[in-house]
Amino acid sequence: MIAIDLINDEIPPLKHSDTAEKALNWMDEFKVSHLPVLKDGNYVGMVSENDILDQLELHKTLDELFQHLPRPSVLRQDHIYQVLSRISELNLTVITVLDKDEKYLGCSNVQHLMSLIAKTGSIRENGGILVIEMAAIDYSLAQIGQIVESNDAKILSSYIMSSPDSTNIEVTLKINKIELDRIIRTFERYDYTIKASFQKSGNLNDMKFRYDALMNYLNL
Repeated sequence: MIAIDLINDEIPPLKHSDTAEKALNWMDEFKVSHLPVLKDGNYVGMVSENDILDQLELHKTLDELFQHLPRPSVLRQDHIYQVLSRISELNLTVITVLDKDEKYLGCSNVQHLMSLIAKTGSIRENGGILVIEMAAIDYSLAQIGQIVESNDAKILSSYIMSSPDSTNIEVTLKINKIELDRIIRTFERYDYTIKASFQKSGNLNDMKFRYDALMNYLNL
């Protein structure tokens, strides 16, 4: 998905001639903390709830209260990952979408983005989730995929989380199997650390898996 496909038509932009009070009312109505502001149809910037609450004269227009507004935005062809990165980087609840000539096309909000992501095939598919940890230098998606596929399963999606304070990374896998015990054992044989697993497993099977893992540990 790209930015143009993420626009939420239910979130309207403000006009520069709207009052600060109106802006707050709209933010409350649409459950956001930011809204884009247009002047003659052109994007002039993004106003935040905090910026408005710092003002004393809420009856005044946005044009009167703010000489300059920040102009965070993404371009229509930007990938959803770039959109999410921009929102996270600037701690926004709404992001503006522009074309290459900086013409305003619309905006999207975090709730709408999360809803779209949740509807993607890999998330809606039945399956288990596995979180594994490794040194960043040891990361190999080819090997991870081979381990999963050696257990007659497939990776539906994956993503990586890293921390600037650590040389390790966490890889989260969505796998098309709801029983992950065999896959977990295989990863452990390859010295991967299992941080978490989310699967359908009966209590007895789960207890047996934990018992076997304990016995393997004691035999080392």
